Amino acid sequence: MTRKTIIWHELIGLKAKIIKSPHQGFMHIEGYVIDETKNTLKILGDKLYIIPKDQVEIEFEIGDKKVIVDGKELIGRPEMRLKKRWRR
Repeated sequence: MTRKTIIWHELIGLKAKIIKSPHQGFMHIEGYVIDETKNTLKILGDKLYIIPKDQVEIEFEIGDKKVIVDGKELIGRPEMRLKKRWRR
């Protein structure tokens, strides 16, 4: 899974860390993605965080690899984002 292909995969269950955000309250939040909506990710760390996708840059851990994704690329309902794969 690479930076380009992660947008077509399921994000729930992946370990995520917020590495960049204009909102200081979101910085360095890390945990596991437990839910995803059109515009937000729910990350369970030391507590439950609801993070707007368009405000952050996220680092996902996939096995021993780390993939950094701009949250703006993840905007959209998960099932619709998956359908975009077949249109390209």
